[in-house]
Amino acid sequence: MAKAVVYYGTGRRKSAVARVFMTAGKGNITVNGKSLDEYFGLQTLKTIVMEPLTATSTADQFDLKITVRGGGTAGQAGAVRHGIARALCEADKETYRSTLKQAGYLTRDPRMKERKKYGLKAARRAPQFSKR
Repeated sequence: MAKAVVYYGTGRRKSAVARVFMTAGKGNITVNGKSLDEYFGLQTLKTIVMEPLTATSTADQFDLKITVRGGGTAGQAGAVRHGIARALCEADKETYRSTLKQAGYLTRDPRMKERKKYGLKAARRAPQFSKR
């Protein structure tokens, strides 16, 4: 029996990390053991996750098993999108890389939460000033 080829991609966004395992299949997507619709309830988040697959028109060619941790739902959706794009590049670099790179799905978004500074209540929020 031939072993199925598994393509892997790690995606990151804010503090969320997604691990994407991609195999040839019919388009089934499971995120942390749940279906895509069940895990990401909002349509906008599902659209974000599906963007690399629709850009390369491979939505019905691969099965995806995704584990994602950390962050909120929007950060997790961005991490999953990044991971799917990386896994697609691993599957066929010549065909998909230019399309995904041009759309910006392979670029890791560097924006993070700014650290809290001493003497302040938050990153930039100062204590309330009173003249008297």
